[in-house]
Order: sequence, then C-alpha cells, then structure tokens
Amino acid sequence: MAFNTKEDGGDDVMGEINVTPLVDVMLVLLVVFIVTAPLLTNAVHVNLPKTAETAPPEEKAAVYLSVDAQGKIFIDKQEIAVEAVENELKNRKAADPELALNLNADDAVRYGIVAKVMSSIERAGVTKLAVLTAPQ
Repeated sequence: MAFNTKEDGGDDVMGEINVTPLVDVMLVLLVVFIVTAPLLTNAVHVNLPKTAETAPPEEKAAVYLSVDAQGKIFIDKQEIAVEAVENELKNRKAADPELALNLNADDAVRYGIVAKVMSSIERAGVTKLAVLTAPQ
C-alpha cells in the first residue's frame, strides 16, 4: 500500500492503488506463458512407413426426403404420399441398415405435415437423420 506524505505533515492515507507492480507481474506472467506454450503441445513426430496407395471406403449417398411449400413429399425427387413414407423408408432401411436421411422442409410448409413425416421416419427405424437448413 502506498502512503502519501503531504508537505504540511498530514497523516492522511492515499486512497489510490499503485498499479505499477500489478502491471509488472502481469507482464512476467505473459512472458512465462509465451515461453511455455510451445512446450505444452503433445504432438509426437513419427516417420510413417510408405505403403501402396489404397482407395478410401465408398461413402454411401444419403437419401433426401423433401417437403415442398404445398406439402408434397419427395424421396430422392420422386413424389410419395404421406401414408407411404414409412413403408418406403422401412424398405430402404432393410436394403441398407446404415441408411442416412437428409430432411428438407420448406419454410412455408405447415408444421403438422413435417411432424407426420418425422414420426414416420422414427417408426421406420432411421437413426441417422439430418435436418437441413439454410444459413442466414
């Protein structure tokens, strides 16, 4: 704590905080962190062996289920009735157990239609579902 001695000999304590030691400590800590940060990386550098090039595994394309503004439902651009969505997805799920589904719904479509479609997706057993949206 810093004390202020006045010319007139008063014993008043100065009410201001001396920030110089605080700045000194912060600068020392900053230098310590700058020096030690590169040492904290846990990367182990290894030379990998050379092998023959192999093809990556084939990624299966996801099935697109779309609902347009009028409430029409499409699976991969083929129109389908709401009642047939569940059976169609069950058939596709039986053919491909790792079925991935992308759901596109128009902003203007009624919520009830999208809710029915999502319920059908759940009953069909599809576990990989992505609901696609557009960035703002």
